[in-house]
Amino acid sequence: MDKKIASIIQENLELHGRIGLLAPSIAQAAAMMIDCLGAGGKVMFAGNGGSAADAQHLAAELVNRFRRERAPMAGLALTTDTSVITSIANDYSFDELFSKQIRALGRRGDLFVGISTSGDSPNIIRAFQTAHEMGISTVGLTGEGGAIRDLVDCPICVPSRSTPRIQEVHLLIEHILSELVEEAVSGSI
Repeated sequence: MDKKIASIIQENLELHGRIGLLAPSIAQAAAMMIDCLGAGGKVMFAGNGGSAADAQHLAAELVNRFRRERAPMAGLALTTDTSVITSIANDYSFDELFSKQIRALGRRGDLFVGISTSGDSPNIIRAFQTAHEMGISTVGLTGEGGAIRDLVDCPICVPSRSTPRIQEVHLLIEHILSELVEEAVSGSI
């Protein structure tokens, strides 16, 4: 068991050592969030499974706070309303889960952040397509594969195909984004 633990830690450390290459994309995503919020827009988040939890986490960091006391910011997780989610999945398709919510809640000038470790989640892909049709900017958090990287305005592609390792790096990126946005809103950047 000790060898397995050491192997997982080593794999994580090696991947974290390469994410500096993502700094330009992270900075672009943070600027997009700052611009959206500064213009009175909202940032919508979505993902499946663990990425759904990340979407909720990111929305909470905006609405409540990350590290500083400050005014709330408009963040919305599209993963939380079980009545909406189950009605869309039942009446239409799980693939429409987020795109229908974007059509209902999104406006030009908003930002949609979709999270998919595979980069191929059909409901996230459809959400990006809908966002573009509506003039909503997009950020994609994904791994190294999948279609998402070519569908978004700002792809942040973790150089791995291992779902747990990608999710671990996504959390770090999400915290970096939260801190950069909060500091910009607070006037520290």
